[in-house]
Amino acid sequence: MEIRTVEVADDVALRAVYDIERRAALVGREGMPHWSWQEMSGNARRPDPGERVELFAGYADGRMVAEGAAFLGLLDNLDKCWVHVSVDPVAQGHGHGRELLDHLWTFVTDLGRTTVITETKLPFAEVADHGHRRFAEAAGFTLSNVEIVRHLELPVATADLARWSEQAAARSADYTIETYVNEIPDNLVPSLVVLIGQLGVDAPTGDVDWEEEVISPERFRENRASLVAAGRTLYETVAIAPDGTVAAQSTISVPPPGRTDVSQWGTFVHREHRGRRLGLAVKTANLRAVQQAHPQLTRVSTQNAETNAWMIAINEQLGYRPVEAAVELLRRL
Repeated sequence: MEIRTVEVADDVALRAVYDIERRAALVGREGMPHWSWQEMSGNARRPDPGERVELFAGYADGRMVAEGAAFLGLLDNLDKCWVHVSVDPVAQGHGHGRELLDHLWTFVTDLGRTTVITETKLPFAEVADHGHRRFAEAAGFTLSNVEIVRHLELPVATADLARWSEQAAARSADYTIETYVNEIPDNLVPSLVVLIGQLGVDAPTGDVDWEEEVISPERFRENRASLVAAGRTLYETVAIAPDGTVAAQSTISVPPPGRTDVSQWGTFVHREHRGRRLGLAVKTANLRAVQQAHPQLTRVSTQNAETNAWMIAINEQLGYRPVEAAVELLRRL
């Protein structure tokens, strides 16, 4: 197999990467949500300014049969790297995946990365022995963390949303709950980015210890602009403390037209403001805003570490149900 770097400006190659990744990702999970070509290409061509992304493709007999990527932070966690590999289902079983994974391993370790992480979504009954896990373990990866993917069917009853908001308000009357679409007021951005940067430190992450993420207001705005340019609409609900800083946040990403599933991204409460039901407050308000503005949406997808009892309890209260496992594996140099 010949392995080449993929240039994101090459429409034909980038579309072939997307098609292989999509076909491989949906084998056995055909009803699960998956990002669109518009989102993938937009993300590839205007990446997070705090991250370097390298795409690779494997060719056999002149045809692309595998694709892979390395995601390298540039401002923090400089010892770590995320990777993924996909092989076209019609070309599996010939060693292409292992060859491309070995290529990625050499590439990132030559850059000084010593902890390499990957993720695969699996049925609950096959977490221990699924072929994807066996493939990774044969290449030297070991289990690091298991997150539970949950889905929430939309719409959620308006009466339920109102009741949950009242429950949260009883414990957080001193906080102001605000929802913003795409743009965040300048006075809130500095404390919001500090809060988001702490998520990887405080949330359960298995056997990987993450440093606080370095997010400047400029990086935050540029990343938001790139996501919007790729067709997404971002709903950010925040809890503002009496001193004017962001004490909690929750983000929902609405996809471009044509998809009816929506992604619940991070929800996080500042260490100094926990115990006031702010997590429930921001998630409920954000969900209400999204389904009021987008009645065509039918499902929300989210995932949390299986040890994150606090967020799981909120998700279960809102009606999320478990659908599969997101299994993280790591290999250290």
